[in-house]
Amino acid sequence: MQKLFSYPIEVDGLSSAVKKYQITASAKDLVYLTEVLKVPAVKSCTAEIWLKHNRRDHTLDVTGKVKAELELTSVISLENFDKVYEGDFALHYDTKATYKDIRDMEPEFDDDVPDIVEDGKIDLGDIIIEQVALMIEDYPRKDGEVFVFESEFDAETTEAMNPFNVLKKLKK
Repeated sequence: MQKLFSYPIEVDGLSSAVKKYQITASAKDLVYLTEVLKVPAVKSCTAEIWLKHNRRDHTLDVTGKVKAELELTSVISLENFDKVYEGDFALHYDTKATYKDIRDMEPEFDDDVPDIVEDGKIDLGDIIIEQVALMIEDYPRKDGEVFVFESEFDAETTEAMNPFNVLKKLKK
């Protein structure tokens, strides 16, 4: 099956000059992105991506800007709303490294571990999807919405049901 929103790039085919790609999701792509991102709708998605291949160091630098307009559901009101996400990103690939090489590195938490080029290709579509997914909040809500807790019990009942009060009654 043909993967939608896929823009594979052969890394060995890249020159050392910076190469720019502009990608705009089609209507068919937007339906696919909606399914992948698990949101009510993706209304638009565009990206500018620059690739810089350094053959001598076996590295590939991928930088870019992503912009996406999404329809989300508020976790507070459960109403749908639109939100535009825009952000820059920078990725660093080691074109010769394997997953085994990365495991053998034993990187520290703060180390900048390079990404891996699989089968000699990277997919710009996957990079865009990943960057948009990273920008979405875990608990989206409309601007200005604030959660206010209202207990269904009165203060005395709430206090009586507190499990720590039961522990206080136990003899020491």
